[in-house]
Amino acid sequence: MRYEAPETAESAAALLAATADARVLAGGTDLLVQMRSDIVDPALIVDIKRITETRRVTEEKGGWRVGAAVTGAELKEHPRLKKVWPGVVEAANLIGSTQVQGRATLGGNLCNGSPAADSVPALIAAGAVATAAGPQGRRDIPVEDVMLGPRKLALTRGEFVLSFLLPPRPPRSSDAYLRFIPRTEMDIAVVGAGVSLTIDSGGTITAARVSLGAVAPRVLLVREAATAIIGSRLEKEAQDRLEAAARAACTPIDDKRGTVEFRVQVAGVLTRRAALIALDRARTS
Repeated sequence: MRYEAPETAESAAALLAATADARVLAGGTDLLVQMRSDIVDPALIVDIKRITETRRVTEEKGGWRVGAAVTGAELKEHPRLKKVWPGVVEAANLIGSTQVQGRATLGGNLCNGSPAADSVPALIAAGAVATAAGPQGRRDIPVEDVMLGPRKLALTRGEFVLSFLLPPRPPRSSDAYLRFIPRTEMDIAVVGAGVSLTIDSGGTITAARVSLGAVAPRVLLVREAATAIIGSRLEKEAQDRLEAAARAACTPIDDKRGTVEFRVQVAGVLTRRAALIALDRARTS
């Protein structure tokens, strides 16, 4: 096995393109476990942490650019980002233990390709766009289009996620992320729900995005759930419509961690609760 730590996106893309069995190392909390468990045995590891763009959090065009190798712990310590996108930050800080959060990254969490990834529903609800770098240059991909299925990504050979752009935030906007796990902490989501919304001066929802994780082969953007609450003040009738739309979008599996019926039910409940939290935050933002 070979290890490389390039300092530019172009060099990293060239290395990844030149080796068929190459893996990207961002935080390593998934990759190293998979290697120790003999799930993967890459011929080349490309560490992207020396690429400056992967390690920065900067304001850009009224929004925020977050490097793919920025850790959850670093996001938690960024007060301005946490105020604007609390749901994204809290989702990143649900990944593993405190020690894991010091290494785990948004880029790694997305590109591991797990439908149960905690940060991905929050990023999708936020309308985040991933910037991928590759041999042919750079391109922007909505986060909801990056994951095609378990361990399957819409990245071509040599491409890797360089950063994420969180869009500008209108006044009276906020977000929230909730998940259900069997234990109190350090577990994989049985269901995850992210909601981002904007209200007008009267409290009516004017825009919304809803995303669900661990209830389908990929993390979902549930447009019907957003439509169910736009134009409402999230009265009980709107909450009921939101729950129904969330449940209808689910196509989960039965496994030892949860049945189909349980996951569908919990998806509706968590979506409702996340929306109410996002609404309360929007009122005070």
